[in-house]
Amino acid sequence: MSQTAHKFDPTILREYDIRGVVGKQVHAADARAIGRSFGTIIKRKGGKRIALGYDGRLSSPELAAACVDGLTAAGIDVVNIGVAATPMLYFAVYHLDTDGGIQITGSHNPPDYNGFKMMIGKKSFFGEEIQKLGAMAAKGDWESGQGKAESKDILAAYAERLLRDVKPGKKLKVAWDTGNGAVGVSIRAVVDKLPGEHFVLNEKVDGTFPAHHPDPTVPKNLEQLMAEVKKRGCDLGIAFDGDGDRIGAIDGKGRVLWGDQLLVLWSRDVLKSHPGATIIADVKASQVLFDEIAKAGGKPMMFKTGHSLIKAKMAEIKSPLAGEMSGHVFFGDIFYGFDDALYCGLRLLNIVANSKESLADMRDGLPQPVNTPELRFDCPDDRKFGVVEEVKARLQKAGAKFSDIDGVRVSAGDGWWLLRASNTQPVLVARCEAPDDAGLERLKSDLKAALSASGVSLPDDMEAGGHH
Repeated sequence: MSQTAHKFDPTILREYDIRGVVGKQVHAADARAIGRSFGTIIKRKGGKRIALGYDGRLSSPELAAACVDGLTAAGIDVVNIGVAATPMLYFAVYHLDTDGGIQITGSHNPPDYNGFKMMIGKKSFFGEEIQKLGAMAAKGDWESGQGKAESKDILAAYAERLLRDVKPGKKLKVAWDTGNGAVGVSIRAVVDKLPGEHFVLNEKVDGTFPAHHPDPTVPKNLEQLMAEVKKRGCDLGIAFDGDGDRIGAIDGKGRVLWGDQLLVLWSRDVLKSHPGATIIADVKASQVLFDEIAKAGGKPMMFKTGHSLIKAKMAEIKSPLAGEMSGHVFFGDIFYGFDDALYCGLRLLNIVANSKESLADMRDGLPQPVNTPELRFDCPDDRKFGVVEEVKARLQKAGAKFSDIDGVRVSAGDGWWLLRASNTQPVLVARCEAPDDAGLERLKSDLKAALSASGVSLPDDMEAGGHH
């Protein structure tokens, strides 16, 4: 069946990817049009071959097949790597030296979602480019041709590349929770070759996610892993999101180490071989991270939240390490600079295996400020950026100290508060951090006052508390 043009539901064309509810906003026809449009873009840039992979969601095989149809109809050859975590598809683009890549994934969304993450050459395809793809499909501005599709198994090559950077050290006991997500495909090929003892939970790839939702930034999704670490007396536990580009970790005492805490450990490690290097973290990260990077001889850079944005910045300034609070972490030192949570896990094991301290000791050695979790509250898309601008204008007038790289991050004495608009939802995001509870209460009332002047009230159930 040949399409002449195609209109997407505009809500699925997002900042970093294309994503929505299958059967409502995303159908096989959308996947075909995405393939045709993306294939056209690749072809017009002089490319002719792309890699394609898909996650373990129930809708993924059908969307993958339709996407391949669209790509080949544009005259593009497709190398299909089958079910894989997103970073394994990123690896395929480098390993097979293709002109781009498409991963079909719903990331960490509920089971009825699915979507598309794209790479053009070795770079993320995002922002304006996604909007242009939509406009192109609406006009049916497409190339035609007869590309061919082949399947290729790259698991052995991928596992070998990850294992190449493993350093020998003391034997560890580690629990891994792949959460029935796509990392289940590659976990054994990697951990079975590591020293020590390894226990894998929820290894079977299952798009219904029977055990728990695959999002390691939500503490309740880590409870099963905590129980396993305790039962087996593990040194640490590592968890993944549904498509394997975000990591979660817990220490031997069953306590969570958040993205910014893990980044302190990785930063110290990377700075040993890259002294003075710039390390990038997003505006939601703890002040502790920026201070510790500086203490270890690095240059901390605060940047916008968003994995595609950080990846692009990192490549531009040739930074050896970057990361986000949400667990997207990018090693560019001896790796490719994309977010591969399994690789990040191995780099964490290297640190623990070669230290006299346990991961729990390392966590205890960090300053322990108190902070709110990420506070997300509804604000219409047509209003959210306006609210942030109004708050910023008032701060400028008051002579406050703040960074406006992404929303406003206000330095108040020895703490800070953040307000930014989400790029992907009709939501405002806020966070506060201070050395103690009294300081946190003070910052929260500053934040409330800043918002109420724009007619926005913070939800009452805003909890203070320990880290996140």
